Amino acid sequence: MTIPPAFPPAGQGRYQVRFDVGPSGLARIGDADVIVRVDAFGEAAAGVDVAPVSADAAVLSADLGTRSAVARWILDHQVSTGRRVSISVVTASADGSFGSADVLAAGAVIDALAALGIDFTSPEAAVACAAFSGLSGAVGHLLTASVAGQELVAAGRLTVEQVRERAVIDADDHPVVLRAPSA
Repeated sequence: MTIPPAFPPAGQGRYQVRFDVGPSGLARIGDADVIVRVDAFGEAAAGVDVAPVSADAAVLSADLGTRSAVARWILDHQVSTGRRVSISVVTASADGSFGSADVLAAGAVIDALAALGIDFTSPEAAVACAAFSGLSGAVGHLLTASVAGQELVAAGRLTVEQVRERAVIDADDHPVVLRAPSA
């Protein structure tokens, strides 16, 4: 007799920190206390669809500049609840595409959480974190050279300098809370 797992594997529910990409990733791992929507270029934060997310969950937006501020907000939230909170980190990358800039920014958020002691991560989150850790010295180049960065520049939506500005780590001390947790 086969016993189904207590946590569906795709949901990564046995881990405190989870990671996935795009809207379908949010649907897979969105059952968490805190959702962090990562957009390296800040182009998709306003249109975050939180329909698959519990109304009780907090929803934050993050990028390289706010990664530590977001991690501190999550730690403070965890302390105020008096229990370990579950965290789903999801990229703004469109389904079916690999957004290297968003993966690096998500890894940066996961790295900042780990630096604060929130480090019970899924293998998927650990891989994103390792990508950021291993490539943190080249983040500026990687963002400007990425497909998404090049597309934004080619379309005139951002200049190369604006892309470089988005690659500055911990440039902003204010987390972007899209939806506060319910009381």
